[in-house]
Amino acid sequence: MNDDARNVAIIGGGVIGVACAHYLHEAGYRVTVIDKGHVGGGCSHGNCGLVCPSHVLPLAEPGAIRSALKAMLTPGGAFRIRPRMDGHLWSWLWRFARRCNRSAMLESAHAIHPLLTSSLALYGELVAQHKLECEWKKQGLLFVYRDQRLFDEYQVVNALLTSEFDEPARALDAEELRTFEPALKDDLAGAWLFEHDAHLRPDRLLSSWRGLLESAGVRFVENCELTGIERLGEKATAALSSGDRLEADWFVMATGSWTPRLSHMLGVRIPIEPGKGYSLTFPRPASCPRIPIIFPEHRVVVTPLESSMRLGSIMEFAGYDSRIRSRNLRLLTAGAELYLREPLPTDATEEWFGWRPMTYDSTPVIGPCPGFSNLILATGHNMLGVSMAPATARLVCELVTQRTPHVPLEPYLPQRFF
Repeated sequence: MNDDARNVAIIGGGVIGVACAHYLHEAGYRVTVIDKGHVGGGCSHGNCGLVCPSHVLPLAEPGAIRSALKAMLTPGGAFRIRPRMDGHLWSWLWRFARRCNRSAMLESAHAIHPLLTSSLALYGELVAQHKLECEWKKQGLLFVYRDQRLFDEYQVVNALLTSEFDEPARALDAEELRTFEPALKDDLAGAWLFEHDAHLRPDRLLSSWRGLLESAGVRFVENCELTGIERLGEKATAALSSGDRLEADWFVMATGSWTPRLSHMLGVRIPIEPGKGYSLTFPRPASCPRIPIIFPEHRVVVTPLESSMRLGSIMEFAGYDSRIRSRNLRLLTAGAELYLREPLPTDATEEWFGWRPMTYDSTPVIGPCPGFSNLILATGHNMLGVSMAPATARLVCELVTQRTPHVPLEPYLPQRFF
């Protein structure tokens, strides 16, 4: 590292930006994080907090188009596209559809998996070394089924996960499931248990991590919207915001779903679409699941937290619509109540939505921005931003410090889109 190139500006204060700040600060850089709102206030706030190498398969897989159309035509479906004249959306959907085959699925999965496994190990180190207060638990993840046929059919997926990625699940029949998880109803077919997955509370993670970094000298600037990037040739020289200039030697764009709106500053358009997801947080019930659960038939996730319980789901391509739709919240509760023994509380403590930064190949974008020598993109993490944050940040740090990447960088480079 050159002594005269030690300032880094990180644009975006979500989990990716904060993780980048951590590793760059550890490497000896002076770091400033700026965010258009509040640090941790976007998609990093109310998600279900899964850290899950089991989630290695991309959304674009054989049969995905049929499943999406079925969900759109079903009143209780968890997938929606709001029809509109948007060329970028329809181009994204066309590219997504072309990847719904086994070969492309495995290509994306082999890119996703190293980030998931690396991040799982790095979280363990971070929590142990820095005492991050984030309700970290490595207890596993359940996929629970009502339909016996669908439960049995998952064996094919499990065989693929085992042979290709060494991510096997253990099958629990109905009787074993009743013993393993008493919070579930008795009329279920069974479950698949991924024993090595973990979870945390994302808002507590961001709060604790920010406090740690601020005490170490990292600067956070909130309510600071990026209005431009000053450049000299291929070198970015300053980030501009409401007349202010933040000079730095390196810039990291961890801007998530907002990245396409910065394309005029970057000189390229990264094909990211905002995929709107919802969550509800309730007081922790007396009969609460012990570990996170996914109900694949209804696309609902349940995460137990220390003092609460969170439901999350829905994939809605509706642009940057900021309305919380009560219909989608009802889908969460209706889906969960088919499985949970205890009725849900009538009032949630938090109703939330976030825009996930969705790439059509389900693979994040990590690497130098085309046209810049000192601006790095760290975006497009789809539904796995929390799961991939430490490994992404370590890769960004390795780029800045010109060290050998700890996982192959090529699958994430933005050049794949052009």
